Amino acid sequence: MSLLKIPKPGILKNSYIKRGFFVILLFLSILEINGVNNSLHSENNLNEQGGPERKSVPYTLPWDDMPIDLSFIYKNEKPAGKHGFLKAEGDKFVFEDGTEARFWGTNFNSAQIFPSHEHSEKVARRLAKIGVNIVRFHQMDGEWSTPNIFQFTRGENKPNTQSVDPESMDRLDYLIYCLKKEGIYIYMDLLTYRRFETGDGVLAADKLGDAAKPYSTYNKKLIELQKKFNHDLWTHINPYTKLAYKDEPAIVLTEITNENDLFTYPRYAVKDEPYRTELEEQYRKWAASKKIKIGNGKVEFDPREDINITNFFIDVTKNYYNEMTAHMREIGVKIPIAGTNWTRNAAHLFAQAVCDFTDTHAYTSGGGGWRDGTGKFGNKPNVGSTNNMLPGLAYYRVQDKPFFISEWDNPWPNEWRAESSILMAAAGSFQGWGGFTIHTYRYTLDEDVDMIGKPVTGKALNGVYYRGGVFDTFNDPAKFGLFYHAALIMRRGDIKPAEKIVNIKIIDPLDGRGKAHLLTAEKHRTESVIPGMNCKGDLIVRPDEAVLNIEKGEVLSDTKELYRNLNKKIGWIDSPKSKAVYGFIGKEGELSLNDFKVDAKTDFATVAISSLTDEPIKSSTNMLLTAIGRADNTNSKYNEEHTQQLNPGHGPILIEVIEAAIEITTDKKNLRVMSINPQGMITGYMPSEYKDGVFRFEIGKEFQSMYYLIQEL
Repeated sequence: MSLLKIPKPGILKNSYIKRGFFVILLFLSILEINGVNNSLHSENNLNEQGGPERKSVPYTLPWDDMPIDLSFIYKNEKPAGKHGFLKAEGDKFVFEDGTEARFWGTNFNSAQIFPSHEHSEKVARRLAKIGVNIVRFHQMDGEWSTPNIFQFTRGENKPNTQSVDPESMDRLDYLIYCLKKEGIYIYMDLLTYRRFETGDGVLAADKLGDAAKPYSTYNKKLIELQKKFNHDLWTHINPYTKLAYKDEPAIVLTEITNENDLFTYPRYAVKDEPYRTELEEQYRKWAASKKIKIGNGKVEFDPREDINITNFFIDVTKNYYNEMTAHMREIGVKIPIAGTNWTRNAAHLFAQAVCDFTDTHAYTSGGGGWRDGTGKFGNKPNVGSTNNMLPGLAYYRVQDKPFFISEWDNPWPNEWRAESSILMAAAGSFQGWGGFTIHTYRYTLDEDVDMIGKPVTGKALNGVYYRGGVFDTFNDPAKFGLFYHAALIMRRGDIKPAEKIVNIKIIDPLDGRGKAHLLTAEKHRTESVIPGMNCKGDLIVRPDEAVLNIEKGEVLSDTKELYRNLNKKIGWIDSPKSKAVYGFIGKEGELSLNDFKVDAKTDFATVAISSLTDEPIKSSTNMLLTAIGRADNTNSKYNEEHTQQLNPGHGPILIEVIEAAIEITTDKKNLRVMSINPQGMITGYMPSEYKDGVFRFEIGKEFQSMYYLIQEL
């Protein structure tokens, strides 16, 4: 800042002159201070991550609104439930009126499920604007959360978990009402993090962890308590919709229990008494019925070492799912029901297949820092990897069953996470999967958040550090910011379904993923076929048989709409209504898709464009272009390898400026490009030209943003 020389008071004798001078002086000072502030923002602390100097601008998404409103595209889908109840029909989710359901959404965790009425109204409208049409209610029974479904405020020592809190239920009811009004459906979790108490009549309550895993899958008392909770929840009448939850068509999916099973050994080892002895008694009866001889010694329930234990666990798990499903059907629950939502091995997959649909979770670029507070994390780009969440997801998808991904994420502070949202949606549309909910929108209800992953006091919730903000996505430009395109791709079916089907035949209960899963989900439709099913695919392989030559380092879908080059670390999506290039595109020069070209100067980015009309991009009069790469908090600090966060920084959120030349082949001669800021205002019109059927413009040199509306005059 330069120093302004202020003359001595005696020099200015006339009072009017004095006043005028100091007004001018004050004005110049304000201009200079603003100039300093702007330079601080534009210089960007993204440079501190190493590498060349990077330009950035502040771009903090507001908690209660979005810059662009695309709800007009989905206006005929309001209210949620207008098509009747959801059902599983073959490998698809279909509403009663025959409409196929495709979902793109998010999780609400813990306290976010119980907002004030005003908060619910604003968030529901915000989600509708970006295209979200499903929210999963997760962890609403978590004791550590304030509020939770059993207790709205902290203080009273409640003796049991057999009654819900009236204030919590009122807020939950109103949230459902608001979401339904905006065309947003609900995935209802049941048993997730409930801590059973001695007053519930359970034995050794002090030894039971969250959801009493894994004992709640077979202990009669714990199962009866689950049934009571389910009965009370599903028969509860929402005063705002005038419907019981069981009769609410806006609630479309549910699961019996979250990430809870007997197969996750040793994490969920059966060891605590009297639950271990109870299971051993069941095992001995089961073995006798199968004429299997077992010794008199203490049974060690390690499914990895004994195939009989594995098969016993399959039967126990099936019985649990069947019993809980039958109870909900007796109550009057009509919607598809899943058992749980992760698959530890083929045996677990066999058990889950008795339910209406399969569900799973997928994460990438993790690290111990999520749990132990060291701040360490994975920072490898998925665009160059064979394990980009898709092989695991393909493994969990069972032939003739609808498939849903209720949790997925490539969490901040991975600096390459902008590659993930559109890839997930495109793969889901290509594979014919039922839907996604990212984990998570957020855990808390703070309304003054101007940074990614705002830490909570103590940096942890329930002893888990990642709940301090790592998974909050609601204001992350690199992931949530791309939901406009992801929702269009998934809900509108912009990517054509695969032309060929690969059946991966699983026989052994301990079969896992193998060579057959590598890149296959980006080439053909991929399904697991388990015992009792007949293969129907065009190609049938075992898990250890390769379908593609991964040494080539690239994969092109059989529809020619998806492509990824692992060696160059780039990918593209090329459909008539949505297109994108992603990865390290800056070093590739011009990338040419059908009717769309991108020549990026920035090294890493996702540049996506979608038609906002029923017409393809080449003849659309309204399009959205999003350009986003690195995004982080101001003054965030990392180690040299960018694998350990030393300081999360503070607001505002900074996005790297993406510089690129864009060409669109179109018959529309009077298009204009508008740069949009976080408040939805037009900050400028980008210089452009139309010549010989091609519309050209550049982004990043002026009026920097991540969103650009392209509309006909």
